[in-house]
Amino acid sequence: MSIIGENTNIFMVIDMAQNNVQFQKGMSLTEFIDAYGSEDQCFDALFAWRWPDGFYCPGCGSQSCCQLSGRKLMQCNKCHKQTSITAGTIFSATKLPLKTWFLGIYFVTQDKKGVSSLELMRKLGISYKAAWRMKHKVMQVMQERDENKPLFGFVEIDDAYLGGVRSGKRGRGAENKTPFVAAVQTTDQSQPEAIKLSVVQSFSTEEIKAWAEKALSPGSTVISDGLPCFNAVSSAQCEHDRIVCGGGKASVEEPEFYWVNTLLGNLKSAIRGTYHSIKPKYVQRYLTEFEYRFNRRFNLRTILPRLSYVALRTPPMPEWMLRGLRKGPN
Repeated sequence: MSIIGENTNIFMVIDMAQNNVQFQKGMSLTEFIDAYGSEDQCFDALFAWRWPDGFYCPGCGSQSCCQLSGRKLMQCNKCHKQTSITAGTIFSATKLPLKTWFLGIYFVTQDKKGVSSLELMRKLGISYKAAWRMKHKVMQVMQERDENKPLFGFVEIDDAYLGGVRSGKRGRGAENKTPFVAAVQTTDQSQPEAIKLSVVQSFSTEEIKAWAEKALSPGSTVISDGLPCFNAVSSAQCEHDRIVCGGGKASVEEPEFYWVNTLLGNLKSAIRGTYHSIKPKYVQRYLTEFEYRFNRRFNLRTILPRLSYVALRTPPMPEWMLRGLRKGPN
């Protein structure tokens, strides 16, 4: 069990050998500007990602079209329907230039600790509300992309909580904290491959059963600290290896949980270093943002085009929906 936002000691082993993932080149700002520094470059990139086999009319399916000069609209030569490059996507109805969107996605994806909406506002020269909408739309794309990608093989799991130091009960069942499951998929050589960070209502058998059936592939071997609710992973046809270590410092230093504890330590550092506070209803987006970057850390240069490709296939999300309201404004 781990508490994110409270003082916890994470057992760390320092490897003096150069980490190829950490020292990879990535995409420099100069390279980004060369590739996506103008509105035309961004439009051409989106066109190629949205219609890799050539434009087709969403109205009649015709591939015969022309581009209207000055308005960046595609017009079907058959039915004359006009289509925007951003119509029906997460970018729909945006008033921001495409190059501003690209630069925002660049900042969100290239920094392993993330960037806050306030910092995006300053970097992009836009209003805070516009930066907040951009940030949350990008995180929503990440969330929708990763939520249906289960882990498999050997998986370390732990219960964790997100929240600052507040009055009330500490530890499991603590008040004013958001519970979530932290899971790390490892290789046969005990190296981390992928992670999944999932908010749950509580650490009950029913909640973990529902989580396991969605987050884990059948046949996986799950290692936990013996919290009773984790027995429910068996319902997802997974083998459960329980290592009861008593919690506290003992669980942190248990070698079988090295990677999940390291993950939680890095997550805590990223959240504390980037965000002043996170509202509970947005926690899953922030967790998925960290998850998305980690799972694609082996090739930083491809994160921007891959995320943009998915963004073009993510439905529009108006602000009332982004903010979790039950219905749109009157």
